[in-house]
Amino acid sequence: MSTLVSTTAVPETRPTARRRPRRLDDWRPEDPDFWRTTGARVARRNLYVSIFAEHVGFSVWSLWSVLVLFLGPEYGIDPAGKFLLTAVPAALGAVLRLPYTLAVARFGGRTWTVVSALLLLVPAVPMTVLLEPGVSYSTLMVLACLTGVGGGNFASSMANINLFYPARLKGRALGLNAGGGNLGVPAVQVVGLAVLATAGAAYPRLVPAVYLPLIVLAALAAVRWLDNVPGARNEPGALREAARDPHAWIMSLLYVGTFGSFIGFGFAFGQVLQLQFADRFPTPVDAAWLTFLGPLTGSLIRPLGGHLADRLGGARVTFWNFVAMAAGAAVVLYAARERSFGLYLAGFLALFVFSGIGNGSTYKMIPAIFRARAATAVSAGRRDPAAARRWSTRMTGALIGIAGAVGASGGLLVNVAFRQSFLTRGDADAAYVAFIVGYAVCFGVTWLVYLRPGARRLPGV
Repeated sequence: MSTLVSTTAVPETRPTARRRPRRLDDWRPEDPDFWRTTGARVARRNLYVSIFAEHVGFSVWSLWSVLVLFLGPEYGIDPAGKFLLTAVPAALGAVLRLPYTLAVARFGGRTWTVVSALLLLVPAVPMTVLLEPGVSYSTLMVLACLTGVGGGNFASSMANINLFYPARLKGRALGLNAGGGNLGVPAVQVVGLAVLATAGAAYPRLVPAVYLPLIVLAALAAVRWLDNVPGARNEPGALREAARDPHAWIMSLLYVGTFGSFIGFGFAFGQVLQLQFADRFPTPVDAAWLTFLGPLTGSLIRPLGGHLADRLGGARVTFWNFVAMAAGAAVVLYAARERSFGLYLAGFLALFVFSGIGNGSTYKMIPAIFRARAATAVSAGRRDPAAARRWSTRMTGALIGIAGAVGASGGLLVNVAFRQSFLTRGDADAAYVAFIVGYAVCFGVTWLVYLRPGARRLPGV
């Protein structure tokens, strides 16, 4: 989500980054001498704080993935109602990603990180007060929706860190930032498991309460150690141009299949386990100890997708990854029908693993698409090399912004599919069939557009 924001180097006669309060006076990450003497140290400090703040944001976004396990019969909510509680945070998180990205250049990365961290208190404080039997379902829906603000934090964090690193190091820095944020999903589920194991299911309010000091700490750390980069600006023209490009919507579809699956399954996994195998998981704590495994593996495996894409090509890795995801969903469907818990768990963990790999490979495809098109324009004489590079960077940023926002909506689709399946059939079989069809569409589109022999292939994608 980094690329709607660009930066112009602000030169100064001295090769140091003397700071006024809240703002760097001089920032030239592409200057090797500046990077070696000053830039690397400043960028690392901002990266570490950004990872922590984004991690807390992801945890707040994912709160309802574990809180629904606390909602026993005394709350009077059926499975369909619980899936709706895990769907609405994904929806708001997707909507907020673009404005959060734009906010970095408008207000400054340091300033917006402080604001976005403190906004996490908006859902966390009332949840700490109100979560108890007797609370109305409409109140729970409002609280669940408000946790979507944590989904926006990923976008602004990625946009901010993108400004600190030279082009040759952006991939690794953004990968660390994204991976650290994604780990917030299993982290909040471990917190939920600890609360269930110690205090019991009667105290769901303790889960958001754990995050209150962490939210404040994230805001204070941003105040103390983050910087605003001079020269950062939004490029709304790039956003409009990218939105008219067919590749924007093709890549958005593919990211719905990968990241949308990761966040959607992360929100729903514990609840699905308890519903599909109620005899094995009679209490919430029985399901909670497995809930975090899927998001954990998906988060840790994400860098492998980028690495494989570098070696084998992003389109090829993405194609076979979706084939594997379709196979994984088929295994889950078969295991659910045969009541084979071991096979079911293996299939679901495979879905998390491949969604993580796909997150990395699809992200790698986006800059490759525009590099290839820029090279074609140069060879055809339509652009000079410098203009082609600027266009490629500009369009890559805008497309990542669009794909990141649209992709997050996949979390809503996954939970709505589970809700509708349980509501109409009493099981999740229809949802699994829908996932198989969706992944088949994704690998079919990948083959038709980027791999089909005789098509207008983009070299290097």
